[in-house]
This record gives sequence, structure tokens and C-alpha cells, in this order.
Amino acid sequence: MGACPLQSLTTKSSLSADQARLVDLLQVTNYGYIERLKFHDGEPVFEPPPRIIEKRKMGCDNGPRPEAGLTDFWLKRQIIELLDLISDIGDGELLTIEVRGGLPFLVELERPVPAAAKRHHDV
Repeated sequence: MGACPLQSLTTKSSLSADQARLVDLLQVTNYGYIERLKFHDGEPVFEPPPRIIEKRKMGCDNGPRPEAGLTDFWLKRQIIELLDLISDIGDGELLTIEVRGGLPFLVELERPVPAAAKRHHDV
């Protein structure tokens, strides 16, 4: 579904433009939440834009990650897992991505009730 097979992605330069934009957004957010990120055909969509909630710790450097200005670097496992999730689902919306240190830490998504659970409830 995505622009290229995610298992082979190892660097930022190997990402599609929208995938790289999501990585940039994670790094600029650094600590906080990205809410209501939509995706289509396994790619992040930024229209409408997601909501960003930053966490700021008093007395500390709250700026973006140092990698935010780089055009290329090795991707961490957490970023590849997030991109794999988006690609595997294909179309939808991530309700919340919790960001810690510029990396996705927790993801909340809404899923339909599986058919097996519906049948069990109807019995």
C-alpha cells in the first residue's frame, strides 16, 4: 500500500515525502501528542492537519530533536513500526500518537468490532 516496502526502509531518504513529513513532525514535537492523523493508501495525510499537543518541562531544553534539521539518518525501530502500522491498515486515522524523545511511544486507534465478536454477542 505505501510508497515502498517498509521492511527495506532504513534511512529517512528512503521514505516517501509524506512519510518523511511525519518523521519531521515527530522530531519537532519531541514530547507530546499528535492527534487525529489521517492516512490513505498506507500514507500519512496532512489535510486536514493533525492536532499537536506539546509537553514542556520547566527548566529544560524543550526544542526539537537535533535530527530535525537533517535530510538523512538511520530510522529507529519505533518509526518503522509506526509506518508499518499505517501501511498495514491502509486507510484510517490514528487517534493519538504519544511522542517521547521524537519517537512514537504509544498509538491509539479505533477499530471495528471483529465479526467473530459480533456473532458471539448475538448468541
